[in-house]
Amino acid sequence: MLTVRLETLDLKAGDWVLDLGCGEGRHVHGLHMIPGVNVVGLDLDIPSLIKARDGLDHLPPIAAEGAASFLSGDAYRLPFADAAFDVVICSEVLEHLHEYDRALAEIRRVLKPGGRFVPTVPRAWPERICWALAPGAGGYADQPGGHVRIFHEPDLRKSISDLGFAYRGKHYAHALHAPYWWLKCAFWDRRDDHPLVKLYHRFLVWDLMDRPAFTRILEAVTAPLMGKSVALYFRKAPA
Repeated sequence: MLTVRLETLDLKAGDWVLDLGCGEGRHVHGLHMIPGVNVVGLDLDIPSLIKARDGLDHLPPIAAEGAASFLSGDAYRLPFADAAFDVVICSEVLEHLHEYDRALAEIRRVLKPGGRFVPTVPRAWPERICWALAPGAGGYADQPGGHVRIFHEPDLRKSISDLGFAYRGKHYAHALHAPYWWLKCAFWDRRDDHPLVKLYHRFLVWDLMDRPAFTRILEAVTAPLMGKSVALYFRKAPA
């Protein structure tokens, strides 16, 4: 299930897209399905990169028209030339970075003038509930590689706009996932085996695999109200 709406990016054959912090490759796989689009997935976690690479084998043949590659790299020191990419996606990454402003500066450097940048981060109020339900040492926000901040949309928009990006819009996503994380945080000590957590997880798997109309409508209606993530759309200033 994608967070970024790829259809809004106006991608065309020959474009290069960087998925910064690609994880197991959900956006890379979606981008690779667009004929002729070249995509690079970058992440620090090698096992996730291996899963992302292996996932290409399950895509339809149409995806073969564009290049897809994966590499391990640091968001603070991107291993690419200036103005190398037409689009940069950075989904659910910035909240993990102690110096996210350094990553934003690197994104600006590798993005072409007029290129598009789409960061997504956890929405503030659903995230605050998670922090409140599982506080303290060992809690939700105290995990290795976990979230180090809660972003407020106006502050993040200003940080990015101050780098020469024009704000183009936003949307909220993953409303059905918000209760799952609230349940996990409410039963933090048993977050992997509590009956309610397991039951809701089965519901999410059913939604992902079967895509029933009921849950698609429910997601569309509730996303503006309680979407767990917010995706922001920007365009870098022309040269």
